[in-house]
Amino acid sequence: MTFKKFIKNEIEGWKKLEVTWLLIACAVIVGLSIYWDDTVMGIISSTTGVVCVVCTGKGKLSAYIFGLVNTVLYAVISYKAALYGETMLNALYYVPMQFVGFYVWSRHMNDETHEVRKKHMKAVGRIFMVLAVALGTFLYGLLLKRLGDAMPFVDAFTTVSSVVAMVVSVRMFAEQWWIWIAVDVFTIYMWAQNFVSGNDNIATLLMWIVYLGNAVIMCVRWEREVRRNRLDEVHVFEDGTATE
Repeated sequence: MTFKKFIKNEIEGWKKLEVTWLLIACAVIVGLSIYWDDTVMGIISSTTGVVCVVCTGKGKLSAYIFGLVNTVLYAVISYKAALYGETMLNALYYVPMQFVGFYVWSRHMNDETHEVRKKHMKAVGRIFMVLAVALGTFLYGLLLKRLGDAMPFVDAFTTVSSVVAMVVSVRMFAEQWWIWIAVDVFTIYMWAQNFVSGNDNIATLLMWIVYLGNAVIMCVRWEREVRRNRLDEVHVFEDGTATE
C-alpha cells in the first residue's frame, strides 16, 4: 500500500457526527489543559490518545500510529506520577503492541469501508478473559504494593485489564469496549486522586474522561455492527448464494 492510498483510506468513510466528536474532544482537552497550565507533553499525549481511541472505534489503521506517540509520552508521565503499573504497561507492552496491531489489522481490512472487520468472542473466551483479569489483578497488585505504588490494586486492575483489552482489540473483538469502559472508570478515579493531591496532570485526567465517553459510544457502535454483519451472513446463507 502506498502512502497516498493509506492516507486516502484513513480519510474516507467518516461521518459528520464522528468528525465533530473528534474535534470537540481534542479542543476541550487542549483548551482546559492550557487553562490549567499543563505541560506540553501532557497535552500532546492526551490529544494523540483521544485521536487513537476514536480511530480505533472507527476501525482505522492510523489508530496505531497515534497510539505509538501516546503510549511513549504517557509512560513518561506515569513514571513521574509514581504509577509504575501504568508505566510498565505502556513502555513494555503498549509500545510494541502498536506495531503488532497495525500489522494484524492491515491484513483484515474491509475493502469497501476501509475499516477493520468486527466480530464477537465465543463464550469460553469471555470466561477465560474474566478469570485472567481477576487473577492477574490480585497477583500484580501484590507486586505493585511491594514496589510502593500509590494505588497498587487499582493500578493493577487497570494495567491487567488493559493488557487483556489490547489483545482483544487486536483480535478485532467487540468485547474490547466492555473492558475499556471498566478500565476507564477506574483510571479516571486514579488520576483524579493524583490531581487532587497536587499534581498538574489535568490533561491526562481529561483524556481518560474522553476515553470513557468514546468507549461507551464505540461499544454501542461495534455491537450494532457485529449484529448487522451476522444478520447479513444469515440472509446470504438462507438465499443459497453462499455458505458459512
